[in-house]
Amino acid sequence: DEANGTDSAKAPKVNCEERNVTGIERFTLQILNVSQDLMELLNPNSSDCTLVLFYTPWCRFSASLAPHFNSLPRAFPTLRFLALDASQHSSLSTRFGTVAVPNILLFQGAKPMARFNHTDRTLETLKDFIFNQTGIEPKSDVAVTEADWEGPLPSVMTKGIDWLLLFSLLFLATFVMYATVRTESIRWLIPGQEHEHQE
Repeated sequence: DEANGTDSAKAPKVNCEERNVTGIERFTLQILNVSQDLMELLNPNSSDCTLVLFYTPWCRFSASLAPHFNSLPRAFPTLRFLALDASQHSSLSTRFGTVAVPNILLFQGAKPMARFNHTDRTLETLKDFIFNQTGIEPKSDVAVTEADWEGPLPSVMTKGIDWLLLFSLLFLATFVMYATVRTESIRWLIPGQEHEHQE
């Protein structure tokens, strides 16, 4: 019984169909541009697996994860690796429950099967996650290289404008200016400023 229990504990949670890598010389991840749709790249009728990273270029956690994620395609050549800017693909982020970035999901076909939930985001923890979910052994000689720091996923944060924050601040400033001009109409908000009634 114990041997059976051990075997079932080690059984992969996701049974991935491994892709044919014959003729492929360079294993790298694909970054989706604004016009590409993730769902078009995932085949709903297959059982192949894809690891998808939701990131933003100005997030320091995404930047520190980048070289480790860049090296994964060499460790698991039979799997596909995609990355997309969550700020440019907000509908997908919402659809798959991406509240914070970086967020890593393992898809089988077009169905999300597992989420990477470790705070320690290194090549080793990522390899362990993939192996525990799929049972696919990583190549042992893969390490993070200098080239992985350069791309394709950027390991240097870009400075960007948080348009939502800017819009919120502008809205707040406009409201304060309007309220100041119309103090008579909001006098009820200020304690002790009730109108006195003459009898």
